[in-house]
Amino acid sequence: MISTGNHIVINASSEDTVGKILMRIQDITGIPAYEQRLIYNGKQLQAEQSLAECAIQKDAALHLVGRMRSTKHPQTCRLVEQLVMLICKLCRGGMPSSAHAPKHVTNLVAEFFKLTGNSEIEDAGGHFEIFMSYSAPAALVMLYISTNKGNKECADTSIKHFLNACRDLPKSLHANCAPVILEFCNLLRKVANDDLLYVCCRSTLGSFLENDLGWRWSFKCEVGLDDVKASITIADVFPFVKELAIRLCYGLDLNLQTPGSFLRPSATDVRDFSAFLSPFRAAISEHLGTEPPVSMPLSKREIRHLLYIEEVEQLHVIFKALLTKMDRCLLKLDASTLKSSGEGELSRTSGSQYLAILKELNEIAKLYQKAGEQFWTLMKLRKTSICGLIVKYAKRTDDHQWLLMHKEVTDFESRRHLAMMMLPEVKEDYEDLFEMLIDRAHLLEESFAYIGRAESESLHGGLFMEFKNEEATGPGVMREWFPLVVEAIFNPENALFLACPNDRRRFYPNPGMTLHV
Repeated sequence: MISTGNHIVINASSEDTVGKILMRIQDITGIPAYEQRLIYNGKQLQAEQSLAECAIQKDAALHLVGRMRSTKHPQTCRLVEQLVMLICKLCRGGMPSSAHAPKHVTNLVAEFFKLTGNSEIEDAGGHFEIFMSYSAPAALVMLYISTNKGNKECADTSIKHFLNACRDLPKSLHANCAPVILEFCNLLRKVANDDLLYVCCRSTLGSFLENDLGWRWSFKCEVGLDDVKASITIADVFPFVKELAIRLCYGLDLNLQTPGSFLRPSATDVRDFSAFLSPFRAAISEHLGTEPPVSMPLSKREIRHLLYIEEVEQLHVIFKALLTKMDRCLLKLDASTLKSSGEGELSRTSGSQYLAILKELNEIAKLYQKAGEQFWTLMKLRKTSICGLIVKYAKRTDDHQWLLMHKEVTDFESRRHLAMMMLPEVKEDYEDLFEMLIDRAHLLEESFAYIGRAESESLHGGLFMEFKNEEATGPGVMREWFPLVVEAIFNPENALFLACPNDRRRFYPNPGMTLHV
């Protein structure tokens, strides 16, 4: 018992419920069962659960605490407790699994976010702490793995609603709900790691970590955020990096083993790999500071001073494995394959994923000595395949600056394509045209005055031309105006400076032009 430091020993069978244990404690200590809360591995146990369902083994230590009487969110406590109790009854078959009961679970999750949204920003994090303390994520996952189809669909809908609601919250609250999403991920990974619901939870968590939302990673403490609310650490993130690296290697192996097939890895796996890798790389870079990249194997000095040694070593293994796989895949993509292949042989998605993986390998290489040299040596050897991928599959929305920094791995055509990707995309469906009413007597002056005052965005939609005191409008007027303006611009009489008749290397201001400052 945490409050007094006392210990009591209780003999029980795995079939006994938590409620029965609470009654045994009441008989021994006199503390009413309804005042008790049992905590195991940081989670509160529910009275309806058996010890086996709670994964409690022999000689397990349970912590007894009192009911939380003082809380800023008593309504949330009652709501979440009601949610967990309802789920336990559905899982144990204690109530008919009608259409109303599962729907009520989803409604309770929605009601939870209504309470969260109505709170002040400073207090909203307390709602998620209550959600975790009552083991609501574990209850929903337990409902999801139920053999009852209705229960499973209810849990799927409820968890997805939770994820969507978290995305809609203000960014300042993402640090509070991220640990709950992490809990969903850890629970689902044990029972359904290939399930679409797990992938959805993982992608949501990755997007929170990847975006610049004020996450402050620190090696000095186990808390990943400077704020005390959340507790996501580097050790929590790295298992996802390992898992996704394995999936990427598996996908690349499938491409190598199946002739003419380049359907993997999936875009989701590549995107999540980048998302979870981003905070880890940032933390390592911040920790190293002005120190040189890490050597492999680690030196004695690095072992003494470097934190998260195991993760740093494993990331280097991941780098070498993915680099080897990509080398073989790029070798398979020779020039003839890229030039002749259609979308059936190398899909646009897979082609762009190859470039995304290479981009991440380039970022990892910056952390280790000699890794960058290994990476760019491979890129030079596979230059033909790299250029083919760029020309055929590089997307405008992706970042390709890292390729432009090394001209030796690209040719003229691929560099030209990358440069074009940097330009804004041309649109042809602008609703508004930029209107100009021009006096022919002052054609050049008024044309420059209109365009000089215009916003750049307004000129993207096209021009609508009309001459003063003339009725004609439409494209014909535009076709007439344009050559007239060009002719006026290149008219020698309109030049700012004229060449000296006796010395063509010298110029003097055109007396016929008036400059307006």
